[in-house]
Amino acid sequence: MNAELKILCGSAHPELVDRITEYLGVVRTDATVTAFPDGETFIKINENIRGRDVFIVQPTCPPVNQNLMELLIMVDAARRASAERITAVIPFFGYARQDRKDQPRVPITAKLVANLLVAAGVNRVLTMDLHAGQIQGFFDIPVDHLYAAPVLLKYLKEKELGKLVVVSPDVGGLKMSHAYAGALDAGLAIVAKHRVSATEVEAINVIGEVEGCDILLVDDLTETAGTLTAAAELLRARGAKSIRAGVSHAVLSDLGQERLAESEIEELITTDSTPHARGEKVTVLSVAQLLGEGIKRIHDAESVTSLFDIGNGGP
Repeated sequence: MNAELKILCGSAHPELVDRITEYLGVVRTDATVTAFPDGETFIKINENIRGRDVFIVQPTCPPVNQNLMELLIMVDAARRASAERITAVIPFFGYARQDRKDQPRVPITAKLVANLLVAAGVNRVLTMDLHAGQIQGFFDIPVDHLYAAPVLLKYLKEKELGKLVVVSPDVGGLKMSHAYAGALDAGLAIVAKHRVSATEVEAINVIGEVEGCDILLVDDLTETAGTLTAAAELLRARGAKSIRAGVSHAVLSDLGQERLAESEIEELITTDSTPHARGEKVTVLSVAQLLGEGIKRIHDAESVTSLFDIGNGGP
């Protein structure tokens, strides 16, 4: 595309946007993002973006509703300012866990969010590690779905761990864990769990050999760290030598940070996809270069396929 590249930033995670613009060698487009006294969001784009290729970077992390509404309003402002194309860059896609009707009379909110983004004027979406990959099909516009795995794998390979076993903390994460195990030439195991409540998890059994091994627990998301810490406790009881966890998105609450600090997990390796990745034992790796390369290739009409490869060392 010949149109000039413009990067707009919401209030959710400006630090990540600054890292992305630094990688791209561009300046963040000036915009005013404020709220009226009654809490309504006000957006004003302070530069001419007519005919420009606009990328709006905004993870829809907590406060989810505020950040999502802010993104929609910013998209509407860009559309009314005659942007040539609008790409929503959503490093963390909120509401992704509400992707199906798993009980009567409940919404499929992930689909609703997809409809809202398209209705607001989004032409394309760039996101990372969706909780459920099928959410891409909820959109009738192109979706580029990147993976944080190359960033985490590069760090893990430099650690030079011993007899490594990748463990999925539940059945749903087995596919991701298998990919990590293949990339790290490691063993594979799984923890069977029972969810007691939204914040309480009970680890029941381990399927696979973990005694005397260095363990890497792999998941896409952690908030209260209940699943990870319960799995780590069981793995330690089964003779694990060391236990680390690697997650794409850490939306850590106070409870999650407290649990991690007191757990058997030595290190939680995660990304800066949200500003909530913080706390004791937390190592944060930046995905700014990955997202920046995705933005660059979309803008230049180049292939983004190589960035999808979980074993790729990154751009």
